[in-house]
Amino acid sequence: MRKGRKIPGGKYKKNRKKKFYEKPSQARVVKLGNLRRKKLRIRGGNQKTVLISEEFANVIDKKTRKSKKVKIKNVLETPANRFLARQNVLIKGALIETEIGKAKITNRPSQEGMIQAVLIEEK
Repeated sequence: MRKGRKIPGGKYKKNRKKKFYEKPSQARVVKLGNLRRKKLRIRGGNQKTVLISEEFANVIDKKTRKSKKVKIKNVLETPANRFLARQNVLIKGALIETEIGKAKITNRPSQEGMIQAVLIEEK
């Protein structure tokens, strides 16, 4: 069975092309560095603020239930892809080293325009 063919050999035909809002956008990679943001037009004429690079994160301490804006020193580990940590790419689930300790990114910086993280207790 060849790709794009029916069992007797006929071709599958698309019933329509993709709409503009269905087309994928260019992948955004958020890196560690000076603050750079970008505004995008999204469906409905609304605007989305996305990050391109950032050096600060809003870190929440679970014990005190307080949040603090702290500087990110380094990206330690990214469970999704180990090569992203070497390039200092900030994604959801990445472990980062901050001024107050290790933290885990809990949001998607490429979609939300900021970095939220939770402080991890050292054992």
